[in-house]
Amino acid sequence: MYGALNFRRQVVGAAPRFGSSHFRLTGAALARATFCYPDSAAEPTDFGVASGMQLLALAEADEQDALNDYIEAQVHGGVVLARDVEAIVLDASYRGTPVETAARLLPFPVEWHPGYRLTVADLHRHADYRGHEYADLGARIAEDGHVDPRVIGDASRTGRHELQDLKMVWHTLARFGAPEGAGTAYSGSAEAAGLGGHTPAASTPSA
Repeated sequence: MYGALNFRRQVVGAAPRFGSSHFRLTGAALARATFCYPDSAAEPTDFGVASGMQLLALAEADEQDALNDYIEAQVHGGVVLARDVEAIVLDASYRGTPVETAARLLPFPVEWHPGYRLTVADLHRHADYRGHEYADLGARIAEDGHVDPRVIGDASRTGRHELQDLKMVWHTLARFGAPEGAGTAYSGSAEAAGLGGHTPAASTPSA
């Protein structure tokens, strides 16, 4: 099973590029995991295990786009929900939705992070990040002048939009609409460049 090492301790999880919510595995799963940097799709040459690796130093020193700022993990031997998952951490936009209802049937606690949210105006302001056509799509699916993960998920289930196009809307939301405690939620020259390298400090509320 593929995942990522949350070495920056982000409240939104290690690799928000792939979604707004995540499973947090137990510490015991580390013993069955291998790691690489960068993502395996980039054919990396640097690997490690929990007991010894140089990957944290590589990631800290690199200048990646903030959505690529993660260390990939491969958990071997499968993941058993009742044994290997410590909690599911959901985006706040899913409170009171069928997603929360389904999550509470799982054999581990539900926790929350503050949630991704981006106004239509900010979506257009950052249209160059993934393309103006995706900013326009985000504006069409927006509710009350903003997009969040629930809005994008609802749009995906209508069957009226290409899923890859919605993924580009998500990338813009994840990059520029992140809550405090996410690696993409910072200001200054690094934000202007779209770079990673920020280690936030925040807690994850449970409910």
